[in-house]
Amino acid sequence: MKRRTWLLSAAGAAGALIVGWGALPPRSRTGSGRLWPPAEGEVALNGWIKITADGSVVLAMARSEMGQGVHTALPMLVAEELDLPLSRVHLEQAGADSIYGNVAMLVAGLPFHPFELEERPFKVRAGEWVVRKLARELGINATGGSSSVADAWLVLRTAAATARASLLGAASLQWRLPVAEFTVSNGVISHPSGKSAHYGELARFAVATPPGSVTLKARKDWKVIGRNAARKDIPAKVDGTARFGLDVRLPGMLYAAIRMCPMLGGAPGSIDVNAALAMPGVERLVRLPPYAGSTAGFAVVGKSWWQCQQAAQAVPVDWHQRPAGALDSRQIERALEAALQGEDGEDSEKGFTFYEKGSVAQAEAGAARKLEALYRAPYLAHAALEPMNCTVQVRDGKVFLWVPTQVPQMGAAIAARVAGVAVEDVSVIVTLLGGGFGRRLEVDYIAQAVRVTMECGGRPVQLIWSREEDTTHDFYRPMHLARLVAAVDAQGQPVSLRIRSAGDAISPRWMERGAPMLAGPVDTPDKTTAEGLFDLPYGFAHQHMSHVATRQSVPVGFWRSVGHSHNAFFSECFIDELAFAVQQEPLALRRQMLKDAPRYLAVLELAASQASWGGKLSPGRARGIALHESFGSIVAQVAEVSLVNGQPRVHRVVCAMDCGTVVNPGIVAQQMESAVVFALTAALYGKVDIHDGVVQQKNFPDYPMLQLAQAPLVETHLVSSTRPPGGVGEPGVPPLAPAVANALFVLTGTRLRSLPLVP
Repeated sequence: MKRRTWLLSAAGAAGALIVGWGALPPRSRTGSGRLWPPAEGEVALNGWIKITADGSVVLAMARSEMGQGVHTALPMLVAEELDLPLSRVHLEQAGADSIYGNVAMLVAGLPFHPFELEERPFKVRAGEWVVRKLARELGINATGGSSSVADAWLVLRTAAATARASLLGAASLQWRLPVAEFTVSNGVISHPSGKSAHYGELARFAVATPPGSVTLKARKDWKVIGRNAARKDIPAKVDGTARFGLDVRLPGMLYAAIRMCPMLGGAPGSIDVNAALAMPGVERLVRLPPYAGSTAGFAVVGKSWWQCQQAAQAVPVDWHQRPAGALDSRQIERALEAALQGEDGEDSEKGFTFYEKGSVAQAEAGAARKLEALYRAPYLAHAALEPMNCTVQVRDGKVFLWVPTQVPQMGAAIAARVAGVAVEDVSVIVTLLGGGFGRRLEVDYIAQAVRVTMECGGRPVQLIWSREEDTTHDFYRPMHLARLVAAVDAQGQPVSLRIRSAGDAISPRWMERGAPMLAGPVDTPDKTTAEGLFDLPYGFAHQHMSHVATRQSVPVGFWRSVGHSHNAFFSECFIDELAFAVQQEPLALRRQMLKDAPRYLAVLELAASQASWGGKLSPGRARGIALHESFGSIVAQVAEVSLVNGQPRVHRVVCAMDCGTVVNPGIVAQQMESAVVFALTAALYGKVDIHDGVVQQKNFPDYPMLQLAQAPLVETHLVSSTRPPGGVGEPGVPPLAPAVANALFVLTGTRLRSLPLVP
């Protein structure tokens, strides 16, 4: 794919997009309206916008709120174009309609930024038909890939501007006055003659009024976008009225506790059911097959979750190992090391070439010296604060789900399959998510809950995983290894970079689990394995990047920032190694190699200046720097680190970010702080070990989180930009680990090439 900027996006960025109704983006039109019926006093002007009787707006919310602030950022786009206070934009969950599909996430693979495709001849199109088939047949409204604002940027603004144009047209027809003479403020349309009406008074006339030409507001006229606005979800979270999945209560509801085979891929043999049924409060035991990639097991159903959990743990079970033998992370690591051996090239059985430039072989043959390093990243769990849970009720042949999920349509599809009903007979009520990080892109726990409810005659059942089940039966970030080789010429200048990585591919496995219409395995090159390596901004004259996709049978899934989360550690630590090898200061080498990448260089310079790079530090402290682009945004971080009792202590992290147009600066800063804490937890402690098929880490004592007293000061500095918005929720994660590792090298003189960072 050659560099190109989508014409529609460029026009929107210019702030003067003028199109007729027939040329509006299809996803801003009415849609089928199957699940968007107006309530009494409401008028639907298109598939996204309804007007209430008092002139407020109801926005169809097609994205899940998991702390990233999407329930605030998306209403801001609507409030801007409708000239309405943010407080008067209310949310209603969107239905299963194609206009709500997340194009940015699904159009060409997961994840991907829709507005600009860098000039890299990587071959992500190889499996595009699979993704398109998945999106088309399931109609996925997915929240992930840091794509919610990027995907909505034109769609919601156009939908709101279309509604505004219809309302203005209705006023013009009613008053017999030209639209050009009207003013709009706080949802009220006024004329110098004294005539005025709020949106609610005009909505019923606007339905029959074609919008004509629609003009998006120019950037200079923005009053909402680009300014701090209080999060709409915070008050309810503070006063306890916010409803997460665990907060759902239904009349006559039962609870279910789950126990899966301790050995990944294993299954239960004989189960002493009577032992469970004899315990207080227990009503039923339900066997659970391996739904949607889960490990087989059983659930105990009863009057309280605690009683069910105690019973589930007490039941004698004869567990069977998987037929192919026990999984072991040490053996898997050795297998990945072996996979890195061999010839590079697309035609090789041991690798797929994502990017190639010049001739690395010739550069290495004529090099004065070569630098080579092997980097490692372990399996990681998501460890979301709210464990997996789902509440299900079957009533009158229909299935109702109350669930914290990132993929409600996939949840409906798997529920329909398990219950034996049509997808149209499944209703999904998405609650707030107590952490997602990619784990709730899976639907295994939904399938289990539906199965349990069906076995209980359709009575409402809330299935809750324990923390131990959540940690030991996750879809883990895959273990990856990478070998990097740089060639240096006689003048000490880097001339080539060769990267070969190995590890499981996520996207094909996810599609197999979530799309039952895809019969058999899906084996296609997955760009998430190599993202952040095939698209490095540094000016090497010769480059070659390939990946060996393995299939180790450990359940793997999307983890916050996906492949970037470990690939940035590999590349940015190696760039530091290269700097020291050629006797250059790390910032200076990066500056030199980014001379043809001004956008990256600007972010790097901002982080360095705000962190006083090269300035005096307290004794025993050092700084490390890293730069990485992901999800359409560039982030540079400088970490200030010391050793306390031999262990790393991060005191300060300075972040610079170019995420295009900023919708809400406060939310961006919050997300950068969140990313630093999340990434620092993984960098210092994160590791999942599998021995004899059993995950050894079970709860927070052996899979620790960063504590409040260990949290660093985080500063966020944003580059002013007129580009369309990029991602925000994930791009702050990748640079953190290499920045800390690079600082530790300055402190200790020892290069740490494996995560977690244990000196």
